[in-house]
Amino acid sequence: MKIESVEINSTAVRISQYPETNLPEFLLVGRSNVGKSSFINALIQRKNYARTSSKPGKTQALNFYLVNNSFHLVDVPGYGYARVSKSVYKKFGLMIEEYIKNRKSLKNVFMLIDYRHKPTEDDKIMYDFLKYYKLPVTIVATKYDKVSPSKRVKTEKILTESLKLQDNDKLVFFSSVSKKGREEIYSIINSFLEESN
Repeated sequence: MKIESVEINSTAVRISQYPETNLPEFLLVGRSNVGKSSFINALIQRKNYARTSSKPGKTQALNFYLVNNSFHLVDVPGYGYARVSKSVYKKFGLMIEEYIKNRKSLKNVFMLIDYRHKPTEDDKIMYDFLKYYKLPVTIVATKYDKVSPSKRVKTEKILTESLKLQDNDKLVFFSSVSKKGREEIYSIINSFLEESN
C-alpha cells in the first residue's frame, strides 16, 4: 500500500464530533504502552506523526486519521493504566462503546497485545467486549522482535489460549522496528476497502 496522504481529520469525544463521511474505519485498541503510536506510524509510513509518549494514558479522545482520503484509522485511549482515575476510565469506556454502537462505517478492530507478556485481565475484557458486539477482530501481537525465536511457539500458545480466539479472528505478529506484519495489515485493510467499493 502506498501512503500518499495522512491527516488527523477529527478529534472527538462524542458522536457530534465524528467526521461526516461514510469512509471505512478501522478501530485501534490496546493497553497503554502497547505500542499503538508506533503501530500507527509504521502503517502510515511517517516517523513521528502519532506521538509516542513515555507517559501512558496520553490519548484522551478518539483520533481519526484520514489515510489516502479513502479510510480512517481510529485511535482510542489506551486501557489498563492505573494512574487514570476511575471516573476518567469510565468516561473512556462509554466513549468507546458509543462509537462502536453507532458507527456503521466501522469495518474491523485491530486489537494490540504486547507479545512479550501474557494477555492481562483488561485484554480479556476488551476482547470479550468486542465479540459481544460481533465485531471482526485482528489481534496484533506487537514488539514481536523483542521475543527470542526459541520462546515464540510458547508465547503464541499462551496468547491464543488466554484470549480464547475464535476461528474467524486473525492474528498478526508485528514489529514497528522490522515492519514485520505491516503487509498483512495492509492486506486486511484492502480486503475491507474492496468490499466497500
